[in-house]
Amino acid sequence: MKKIFLLFLLVSVSSFSQEIALLKYSGGGDWYANPTSLPNLISFCNANIYTRIKSKPSTVEPSNPDLFSYPFVHMTGHGNVVFSDSDVTNLRNYLTAGGFLHIDDNYGMDQFIRKEIKKIFPNNNLVEIPANHPIFQKPFPFPNGLPKIHEHDGTRPQAFGIFIDNKLVLLYTYECDLGDGWEDAEVHNDPANVRDKALKMGANIINYIFTN
Repeated sequence: MKKIFLLFLLVSVSSFSQEIALLKYSGGGDWYANPTSLPNLISFCNANIYTRIKSKPSTVEPSNPDLFSYPFVHMTGHGNVVFSDSDVTNLRNYLTAGGFLHIDDNYGMDQFIRKEIKKIFPNNNLVEIPANHPIFQKPFPFPNGLPKIHEHDGTRPQAFGIFIDNKLVLLYTYECDLGDGWEDAEVHNDPANVRDKALKMGANIINYIFTN
């Protein structure tokens, strides 16, 4: 019954307010990195895929009951991440009730976040998402899967996920830096075509949430 209620709440909020949030986590990592990224993604989605997301994203802590108010929660940073027991419980309940968490490694988070994801889903492994998954198909096609936005170690970008009942509920983007590509153009001086593919991939993520 609790799960049904939480799912109803999540669907109701996503249907009417379409507000998204940034996750404020503990551990010392810079959860606040890329301050212009989500506002720019919201603007792009509202203009190009006709969402009605509030222009300013909220900030929410993992243990806060308000987490259930957001159909999409974004997490980024370069360093350490620590989820408390209450964080883990609330995140697990949120994701199993129909929520969606996108974790974007901004370079330096990987060694920490994988352990914290395992706390949330000890019986689920991160699996690489194939290029034929719907999240790469529409509304903008990415036939090779996750695009590369910034180069660090010469490795390919990878998208990993946690699935519940065959539905993607947690997306972890690695060696990609989508959030950097969403930022204001002058922040990283990325070419227009690089920012465009980053924003289009972000729009695909948002589209997946609101249509699945």
